[in-house]
Amino acid sequence: GAQSVMDTLGVINLEGFGLEKDHPALGCAGALLYYVSENLRAKPENLSGINEYRSAAALLVDPATLRNLEVFRSTRGTRQGSLLEAINHTVSASGARLLEQWLIAPERNLAELQRRQNSVGALIEAPLASSELQDLLKTIRDVTRILGRMQNRLRNPREVGGIKDTLNQLPAILETLKQFDGTDLDSVAEKLHSIPHLAELLNRALREELPNNLTDGGYIAEGYDETLDGMLSLTSGNKIWLSDLESQERERTGIKNLKIKYNGAFGYFIEITKSNLSNVPDDYIRKQTMVNCERYVTEGLKQKEKEIFHAEENSKRREEELFAGLVEAVLEETKALRETASALAEIDVFCGWAELARLWDYCKPELSEDDTLDIVQGRHPVVEQMLKKAGSGLAGSHAFVPNDVNLSSQDSQIHLLTGPNMAGKSTFIRQIALITLLAQVGSFVPASEARIGLVDRIFSRVGASDDLARGNSTFMVEMNETANILNNATEKSLIILDEIGRGTSTYDGLSIAWSVVEHLHANPVAGPKTLFATHYQELTQLDKHLPRLHNFSVAVKEWNDDIVFVRQVVEGAADRSYGIQVARLAGLPAPVITRAKEILERLESEDASVTVSSPTPVAKPRKKIKVKTDDAQFDLFGG
Repeated sequence: GAQSVMDTLGVINLEGFGLEKDHPALGCAGALLYYVSENLRAKPENLSGINEYRSAAALLVDPATLRNLEVFRSTRGTRQGSLLEAINHTVSASGARLLEQWLIAPERNLAELQRRQNSVGALIEAPLASSELQDLLKTIRDVTRILGRMQNRLRNPREVGGIKDTLNQLPAILETLKQFDGTDLDSVAEKLHSIPHLAELLNRALREELPNNLTDGGYIAEGYDETLDGMLSLTSGNKIWLSDLESQERERTGIKNLKIKYNGAFGYFIEITKSNLSNVPDDYIRKQTMVNCERYVTEGLKQKEKEIFHAEENSKRREEELFAGLVEAVLEETKALRETASALAEIDVFCGWAELARLWDYCKPELSEDDTLDIVQGRHPVVEQMLKKAGSGLAGSHAFVPNDVNLSSQDSQIHLLTGPNMAGKSTFIRQIALITLLAQVGSFVPASEARIGLVDRIFSRVGASDDLARGNSTFMVEMNETANILNNATEKSLIILDEIGRGTSTYDGLSIAWSVVEHLHANPVAGPKTLFATHYQELTQLDKHLPRLHNFSVAVKEWNDDIVFVRQVVEGAADRSYGIQVARLAGLPAPVITRAKEILERLESEDASVTVSSPTPVAKPRKKIKVKTDDAQFDLFGG
């Protein structure tokens, strides 16, 4: 592995990259280089260095959490409905790619995050200049990708034209950026290199319309090379000769519809329709018979064809030689072009975030190294937009209801959230995680105020899904994800839990959920900031012996045995779950609803609940509960 990396980078050791030859990751790097070399059939030429990825430098978001929070894909597997789609206002391919990279590995470096924030803030304050930059960025090409292809001998004129087009926009971009002198955008502007000598060369050498294939020819501009111009002049003269020949032959033979044509398989020929065959001169040589016509050549036409083909071959060969020189001129500026491409991608992301913040009234979060997470009037970045689109034209009926949260690993560490289905528990806890994630990529966030202490990991255990292909049930998937959280969370982590233990029996699930909460609170001083949404009302009693646990609920209003969701998170536990009312809203038949209410009343009267007489939950013995029906006794838990 180490030798393969050194050979590819053209170095005799890896000390310049801070790596020892026995570094355990070099085997993986070598395998990757082997795969690339096999596909390219050559050593990759666009690799210039190797860096060690250090997890401590980035906020870690595991695949389950990315999936649960719908960061890159919604639960339906589409970009629509994902966080990425909601915050992506980039206008270039390189900008969109950088945004994804930042989301994959969010920052933990406070200074870097503040640089990004300040850059976005400067653009928010200058909407006209920001819009001008976006218009200019729409015309730039993906320079990084083009350079990679060129370095690996995958070259075509249109992509070199992309370098030209990008360089042509840089003076205007740099001029617009002058309005931001003295801001953090200076650090980005310094990395933009207009490379005027290369821009002048490409503008002089390339035509406006460029083919995608090198062998097509016709991409070097007239006036750039005298030798090529002479060849093209000869070719042009030959085309005039062909046109003159067609006119002469029409007059000589009297055949008005005589045509000289070209075919890739047969070359140049004279085409005569069947009705005019009697007028064909004796010096015509038949070449091909068609259904409605005959095709002929003459000795003069055959000779001219050789001259034309020879001239075209020479001109294409000359163009390819000149094109190779242009490619070398571009590759000589690889470092400057890569740095420029990186800066353009950053500007694109920042302009997009500025537009996002203006459109949706995002605030600049105050970032720090402490353990607090304080969000005022926070909103879910995706749900808010979807509600607005769904309710366009319906005045205020689809407005998102914002909520506050104040978490601290040493004080208000665990928020236990209860309330009915459909009330907004899952949306609320997800929005806290997404706001934290957005803050740690450098974006503004959907809230009126936010103070966010940087976290090291975000964990999310949400919903239930089978993994049947690997033999895992819903409950096994749930427990795998929960185990990952409990084994890896630190007091700097943020944990989002939704319905732990629901995949098994009631008492099993309640016991697991109870134990999980106690484990998260086990450290006497501090623990991971946790939002836990649950239907287990029994867990709300935990605040009696877990001082850093606080109960919250999502409020509802009752009206004539119906419920109205107000989406407001309030202090205190929910008094009940309102499951039967939600079932009625879902459309369950009226007899089922009536019967469920009868059974619930009997169950509640029996009070088979979990009580807290000590730090450990004690379940009362499970009883046979009989509910009276019109004509029989129904043994609910009989066996």
